[in-house]
Amino acid sequence: MTTEPHRVPVSLGDRSYDILIGRGLIETAGERIAALRPGARVGVVTDENVAQSQLPRLLASLDAAGVGHAVIAVPAGEASKSYARLQEVVDGILAARLERNDLVVALGGGVIGDLAGFAAAITRRGMDFVQVPTSLLAQVDSSVGGKTGINSGLGKNLVGAFHQPRLVLADLDALDTLPERQFRAGYAEVAKYGLIDDAEFFFWLEAHARDIFAGGPARAEAIARACAAKARVVAADETEQGDRALLNLGHTFGHALEKATGYSDRLLHGEGVAIGMALAHRFSVKLGLCPGQDAERAEAHLRAVGLPTRLADIPGDLPPTEVLMDAIAQDKKVSRGSLTFILTRGIGQAYVARGVDPEAVAVFLGEAR
Repeated sequence: MTTEPHRVPVSLGDRSYDILIGRGLIETAGERIAALRPGARVGVVTDENVAQSQLPRLLASLDAAGVGHAVIAVPAGEASKSYARLQEVVDGILAARLERNDLVVALGGGVIGDLAGFAAAITRRGMDFVQVPTSLLAQVDSSVGGKTGINSGLGKNLVGAFHQPRLVLADLDALDTLPERQFRAGYAEVAKYGLIDDAEFFFWLEAHARDIFAGGPARAEAIARACAAKARVVAADETEQGDRALLNLGHTFGHALEKATGYSDRLLHGEGVAIGMALAHRFSVKLGLCPGQDAERAEAHLRAVGLPTRLADIPGDLPPTEVLMDAIAQDKKVSRGSLTFILTRGIGQAYVARGVDPEAVAVFLGEAR
């Protein structure tokens, strides 16, 4: 069923675009793409799982609107954010004879959005693209704001570009087929927006989490509020020179843990963020910055919805603390060798902490094991 979608604008001058949130949006994708770029063909980048569940809906919509298309499918999972898969996608776009004024369409979760967006940024010196995020994490975070890229063996998201989409279509129907673990992982990014600077939103999430997970009216509202929060930050600081770094709450710890687990299903990105946010709150308590009860409340909510919050929640063994610290030292927020963390003075009071003592971090991680 198609109803009037929520519209969240991302204001970036002549590169502004809309995030549309609602049901049935994949069925309208063809006509929206045809209106956005009349006469354009599209290269649809997706993964093998989404190709089974959502691709037929998109291709039917494109066919109905007379939009020519080629499909490039890669294996599902974080491992596809690699140089090899990037080459595969770029070569697929070129082999399909897509031109610079054609469009790339990212149909999938955060991995596909990052990979397809980066391929669009560099193919033919820059092609426009459309995000059709099919996971909760992608709908509230990675599809919005123009961060695209792949992982390096030295760390996560270290190779990439800022490249804004022309349109984001967040179809709530796609979430109905999402595995529960994937939905929970995406919810970590929803909670993040409350923990950064909107305590009222976090308290609202505590009260409405059951409805959000059940697919009730609160789900669309939560996604729209999360997208609006990110849109405001991106409009003010597109290339992360200042406050946009706040969106990385939990990510410095989380990315190190993802690297330590080989970017595998042992730890999904959102699960790493959940553990990272809990660690950031506990580290802030240890530094005398955050009241203990706020850290406990934040962690309790994440645990209540089934997310991991402790290193011990990760299956299998983790490498030694010094290996985790090496990964942290490669984080994009490191500046001239100085560690930068997003710490907090309480729920909704995150801030950018520069010049954090690496030894203090290492001791804290050792104690957290």
